[in-house]
Amino acid sequence: MNGTGTTLGIDLGTSELKLALVDAQGALMASAGAPLTVSRPHPHWSEQAPRDWWQALLTAAQALRASHPQAWAEVRAIGLSGQMHGAVLLDGNGEVLRPAILWNDTRSAAQCEELVRRLPSLPLIAGNLAMPGFTAPKLLWVAQHEPELFRRVDRVLLPKDWLRWKLTATAYSDMSDAAGTLWLDVGARAWSPQLLAACGMTAAQMPALVEGSDVAGHLKPDAALALGLPEGLPVAGGGGDNAASAVGIGAVQAGDGFLSLGTSGVLFVVTDRYRPNPASAVHAFCHALPGRWHQMSVMLSAANCLQWVTRLTGSASEAALLERVEALTDADRDAAPLFLPYLSGERTPHDDPHACGVFFGMDNATDAARLGHAVIEGVAFGLADGLQALRDAGTEVGRLALVGGGARSAHWAQLLADVLGIELQTVAGAEAGGAMGAGRLAWLALGLDEREVCRPPAPRTLFQPRAARHPALQARLERFRALYRRTRDLMPRD
Repeated sequence: MNGTGTTLGIDLGTSELKLALVDAQGALMASAGAPLTVSRPHPHWSEQAPRDWWQALLTAAQALRASHPQAWAEVRAIGLSGQMHGAVLLDGNGEVLRPAILWNDTRSAAQCEELVRRLPSLPLIAGNLAMPGFTAPKLLWVAQHEPELFRRVDRVLLPKDWLRWKLTATAYSDMSDAAGTLWLDVGARAWSPQLLAACGMTAAQMPALVEGSDVAGHLKPDAALALGLPEGLPVAGGGGDNAASAVGIGAVQAGDGFLSLGTSGVLFVVTDRYRPNPASAVHAFCHALPGRWHQMSVMLSAANCLQWVTRLTGSASEAALLERVEALTDADRDAAPLFLPYLSGERTPHDDPHACGVFFGMDNATDAARLGHAVIEGVAFGLADGLQALRDAGTEVGRLALVGGGARSAHWAQLLADVLGIELQTVAGAEAGGAMGAGRLAWLALGLDEREVCRPPAPRTLFQPRAARHPALQARLERFRALYRRTRDLMPRD
């Protein structure tokens, strides 16, 4: 079909909702965003109000429409991407029953243990261990702690799919996002009656399933009016944030992959078949494209660790703190404290919802710069643990694209290459993340050729490991690993 006009990619992140206008060659034309905040009313809780997502969408849409009116007027389809695992609970009237419980909420650790007791085969069907981040244990927690509300649950939607509900009044999810619920038979790409029953749920409470490149609803009149778009525009199935980001950077064939340095830290590699290895806390999910899966290691706190230490040290901005970090000598860096970056628990490889952040080895010379270095190095070490888990699961990892907000720092990118011992490359348009991938999936839903739309974007900067730094970093990595082993049982368990 004729590839003219644009598509609109919507990426519902944790700290920001991003929009991207994407042309028919799959290239980024323009982007805009609106910030989001997270509510933490109790320890281990992480929630957002879905109405804030809708307001952020309207705010970002208004800005992008104003800055690029012609491209906005030529939007032909919409794609969706979003933070995975969140639980949006709707009643029989389609109204939200409570704040959404997010991916980095760890309140349901006990329910994870109960799920595995109820269904020991869960990891093999779902391709993943039962972890508090996933959707299923959240619903079991609601059933046990908010039973009256649980009885009113008519449907459960993932965050991006709630936006689809607002846009189209239809309930769909794509395979990649659904794979993060612990209710999907990931190999069969279908809801599992066994997994649902373990939570007291049924398939009738789930959205219909589509591939990310399929049409999944059309823009309804009131939503079209609010956005200034024509009613009836097709909305693609889309993808979970990581799968959509992979589509955005052209990681669509087996062996392609990326490292995402966003709120969470992710190592993502495409596979051509379902390859579960839950014992090492490696995730096996469906890709957003038909006939493909992916393996993924995940750490729950990455770039947000830098945000945290910026606030902690009273630095003017993350960039200002990184400038001070860059000014350190290698000797300063090797004398810096160690940092365990587990501000929200941890997944790969530890599967430890109780893990917490730790600074170790401070002295009178410790200042904001050394703390800042310790934090970005600790994130790199956490990703090194994830890389080792992928390799232990049989996944070969070569050069990876570097995406996410943390990719803006050349210093951090070089440190990651040095720690991981692999080449990292930034690419054009990566800052749009899942929004660009969502826009590409919208083009595929219109019938365009995947080979044309999903080409890798232009490379920018290549970061190669520096052999001279390997011995010192390896020694600190071993101390980092020992620090977790020795403090794990001292971390709070309530």
